[in-house]
Amino acid sequence: MNVHEYQNNDESVDRQIKILIADDHEMILDLARLYLNAQPDMSVSTSISLPDAISAYQSNGPFDVVLLDYNMPGMSGLDGLRQMMEITADKPVAIITGNPSRSLMNDVLETGAAGIVSKSIPVKSLANSIRFINSGEIYMPLHLMKEDPKKHFGDTGPLSTREMTVLEFLGEGKKNKQIAASLSLSEGTVKMHVMSICKKLDATNRTHAVINARDTGLL
Repeated sequence: MNVHEYQNNDESVDRQIKILIADDHEMILDLARLYLNAQPDMSVSTSISLPDAISAYQSNGPFDVVLLDYNMPGMSGLDGLRQMMEITADKPVAIITGNPSRSLMNDVLETGAAGIVSKSIPVKSLANSIRFINSGEIYMPLHLMKEDPKKHFGDTGPLSTREMTVLEFLGEGKKNKQIAASLSLSEGTVKMHVMSICKKLDATNRTHAVINARDTGLL
């Protein structure tokens, strides 16, 4: 197993965010270790494949946040993400990739994962994204949320099947917490779906989204 674990000798070590990053590019792991372990609130372990990451989690976990390279050995895309999520239970797992796309964003949201972190972001932003995920939120590259949804419309309209389900709950006046419970999703994931729905329907808020959906025949 190729696992490297580093910890700061700090009195606040018990309050550190325990992170597992799995990627088959050693340079990325080296940069992550160099910067993140310099943060007083972070402790990092790394692996180079999904099997190594699973072994590391079972041996040294639980970890507060897990980041998985989308294309590393053993992943098989979303199958690897789901496999790790089954092991981590309620701990957040996110994808790290050099090619984030809106399609991948939708797929990751469908799994109930903690989001996507782009490899192109500055290392300081990487630390902040991990803190954001650790707080229970869903993290996505901003440009994905800003993309013109009309580019992604299919025969079924602007919304994905999951988004249509969420929209129907919104039409019933359900709150995010109620929707999350009904769909067995995290509340953060529901928030991301609502944001996407509002963007695609050119709505300023959830009520406006429902109104626009009814005006266009979606509801």
